Amino acid sequence: MLGTGAALPDPDRAQSSILVTLDNGRNFLFDCGEGSTRQMVRANINPADVPWVFLSHLHYDHVCGLPFFVLSSWVFNREGRLAVFGPRGTQDFVDHSFEKGAFKLDIQARASYAVRQKNMQAIRPEVTEVAPGLMYQDEDVKVHIDLVDHIPTEITDCFGIRFEAEGKVIAFSGDTAPCESMVRLAQDADLLIHECTFPESFLAHRAKSGVGTYAHTSPLQLGQIASRAGVKSLVATHFGHFDSTSPVIKRAAGNHLPIDLMGPDRLDEVASDIRQHYSGELRLAHDLMRIDL
Repeated sequence: MLGTGAALPDPDRAQSSILVTLDNGRNFLFDCGEGSTRQMVRANINPADVPWVFLSHLHYDHVCGLPFFVLSSWVFNREGRLAVFGPRGTQDFVDHSFEKGAFKLDIQARASYAVRQKNMQAIRPEVTEVAPGLMYQDEDVKVHIDLVDHIPTEITDCFGIRFEAEGKVIAFSGDTAPCESMVRLAQDADLLIHECTFPESFLAHRAKSGVGTYAHTSPLQLGQIASRAGVKSLVATHFGHFDSTSPVIKRAAGNHLPIDLMGPDRLDEVASDIRQHYSGELRLAHDLMRIDL
């Protein structure tokens, strides 16, 4: 679990990012929020050794780390092109980030070094914009995706994922309100990694105030999803700063969170509410949590 936070710059949590490593050493990255690359290095993973990334949706806390990841991998001598899978709009995001976009001058400057000039493929990600169904398959893995309920589809698609490898199944929700597609993707999974952005009290506050989206899954709802899907193990993640003690976070969140309720004890509330419907193995995610299957 490289990053387990949400949209604000949290001093204790990087933004959403999950790294899966197979027994043969192959790495697969799911989402790439701010801090993802630094967290890889802290986990003793060379960014250049991560050749594949899936973006669940295009909210900035899930994708803003991608340019830094790509450029850092180039500096770290990545071989070949990064494979990027994501919803419609991903190609536009990539096109506006590198040689034709925001980092054009940086790339021109670094490409004056011969070793970089010989390796320009490393900053030219190969993008595949995806649709529900079997998204990807090779000799090691099979990846199914489906639409989930977060951003209105007229803006962009949001996806949940089912990742099968080495006889195991991992499901990842991205961001979503409760939906049947996520129950299907997680059916009998060995591990479900699911967003649980706000406690019940915080969701009620946001719904009443009308500030921000509340198209997220509450702890009570997450317990129901995990139970219905029959998952063996559950990780709740993408925590929306409700556990933070940072004065800066509290000032910034004052217009959309009940800041008088914020603090680490909210995690106990989250676990207790999940447990009302789910009795299997449960973890509340923290950055650099490692899970072995």
